[in-house]
Amino acid sequence: MATSQLIEALQELAHERKIDEFYLIERLEESLASSYQRILDLEWDARVTIDRQSGKIYVYELVPIGEPDEKTGEYSEFEERDVTPNDVSRIAAQNAKSVIAAIVRDAGRQSIYEEFSGRVGDLVTGTVLQGTPDFTIIKIRDGVEAELPHYDQKRNPNERNERPNNEHYRHNQRIKVLIIEVRDPSSDAPRVRGDQQRPPIVVSRTHPDLIRRLFEIEVPEIYDGLVEVKSIAREPGVRSKVAVASREMNLDPVGACVGPKGSRVRMVVEELRNERVDVIQWSDNPAVYVGNALSPAKVNSVTIDEENHYATVVVSDDQLSLAIGKEGQNARLAARLTGWHIDIKSASFVGGPVDEDESLIDIDEEESEFCAFVSEDGVKCRNHARPGSRYCGIHSDME
Repeated sequence: MATSQLIEALQELAHERKIDEFYLIERLEESLASSYQRILDLEWDARVTIDRQSGKIYVYELVPIGEPDEKTGEYSEFEERDVTPNDVSRIAAQNAKSVIAAIVRDAGRQSIYEEFSGRVGDLVTGTVLQGTPDFTIIKIRDGVEAELPHYDQKRNPNERNERPNNEHYRHNQRIKVLIIEVRDPSSDAPRVRGDQQRPPIVVSRTHPDLIRRLFEIEVPEIYDGLVEVKSIAREPGVRSKVAVASREMNLDPVGACVGPKGSRVRMVVEELRNERVDVIQWSDNPAVYVGNALSPAKVNSVTIDEENHYATVVVSDDQLSLAIGKEGQNARLAARLTGWHIDIKSASFVGGPVDEDESLIDIDEEESEFCAFVSEDGVKCRNHARPGSRYCGIHSDME
């Protein structure tokens, strides 16, 4: 390959892969220097320069001058001795193919890292390219692919499983995924198995923030900051609980997230492949918050032990199984959502009413479909009442 052809090939490759041309040449110079040092059996290090216009290659041996540093034993000054062989172009061509392939691969991964490292936590829509038993490759855009890992945790304990058990993907299927990691190709951190063959971007369908981002898309009030998602507890593919709070006095956060006839939350559920999503109202009162988190069960009372971070919940006998949930799922998600250890007891087990104090809340069992609040002008509130309450989230302090 003539030197001019080499530089033309490098320019074409840099343009095709969207890599800086001069960066590509510099990396090739560094790699060829190591090759020529070995091929020419040089005593000292080599330096290679490639003329940016003609593509002509020059090889220099860096011969040290003077005395080495007393502490480090290293030389600070060097004399460049021209050792360019007559067949420099042939030798370069022989080594350039593998060197360029590695440079292009590393440069491409570095370019992707610089573009996407600041987008961890973003929701993106991709197309399924192919699947393996261990991961699915998602195309984010032309030239950029991501990995959705679903390794068997027993066989590969150091790998991830970011796919819900109820999900399987087909070729060309479009799915929304959350970016959770972008691998840095220049990092000294331990590499994952098969790192060079795997995409640098790792995405997830199980991360709780996936639900947060989906609600931001479907609920304008969340996107605008009027409603805040306070906490999320999730068992991917099965059920999730989302606690929301309003920053506007007259805005019901639960109603905003559910939408007219449940239209907004339904879109989130469809994207999650029919994973059940419970939207509950957050409260700075732990007793109220715990009671809300156990929805749809109706809670009689909640007693808070702040010292031990323990919440004792009393429910009627017919609500006990609903409060606990299948295999303890409802109680487990409520505890994870609130951060409180929750102990659920039936009213018959308690054996009578619990004495009220500052940390106990009683829930009125009288329920109505709509909020019972009526303004001074005689206008009724149009919001739906919260489960187990006569009032909506806005007027819950009327209890």
